Amino acid sequence: MTMDRQQAAKTAPECRDMSEVRAEIDRIDATLVDLIAERFGYVDRAWQLKRNTPEGAHVPWRIQQVIDKVKGRARDRGLPPDIVDMVGAQWKTMIGWFVQYEEEQLRQNGEAGEPRGNGDGTVA
Repeated sequence: MTMDRQQAAKTAPECRDMSEVRAEIDRIDATLVDLIAERFGYVDRAWQLKRNTPEGAHVPWRIQQVIDKVKGRARDRGLPPDIVDMVGAQWKTMIGWFVQYEEEQLRQNGEAGEPRGNGDGTVA
């Protein structure tokens, strides 16, 4: 987050009306999109690094580790259990898309132009 955003941010109790609440929600939404875009950059790099290794895009232990960490963070932040579960489900959906993206990139850009991956997360 940039300094401008930090200085412009208000805490929820500091908001005096709905326009201020909405402005802060919009600011947070923009930041979330920026962070997802940043995360995508690392996913895009991951398939390139995996291209010449036996590791495929679908790594079940890592997926579970990420979901567990995110849910733990949500719990630590004091979110209600239903929201913790929702956050975990949203991360699982996002990761699923990223895994599909990596698999497609690996198929299209396999070593020496050879297709790679079986479409089921395993390596050919």
